[in-house]
Amino acid sequence: MILNLTPVSRLRYRIGLPKPGKWREVVNSDAAVYGGSNVGNMGGVVATEHKCHGKPYSAEFTLPPLGIIAFRPEKELAPPKP
Repeated sequence: MILNLTPVSRLRYRIGLPKPGKWREVVNSDAAVYGGSNVGNMGGVVATEHKCHGKPYSAEFTLPPLGIIAFRPEKELAPPKP
């Protein structure tokens, strides 16, 4: 979960993550369905090998104003069985 308790959107805000790959946005309190301005991450972000906040991976997030967003890592697909 990431909280931006300021009235200003934060663009390209880098946050450290424990795993690489796609992280899906599962909650966005600024979504239009909740009456917000719909500032968000277009459904998710991708974490790459870029150390930040003591974590080996990170991604750039768009933080909506006065908002809460939550993410979860996407499940990796298992390789096909022979």
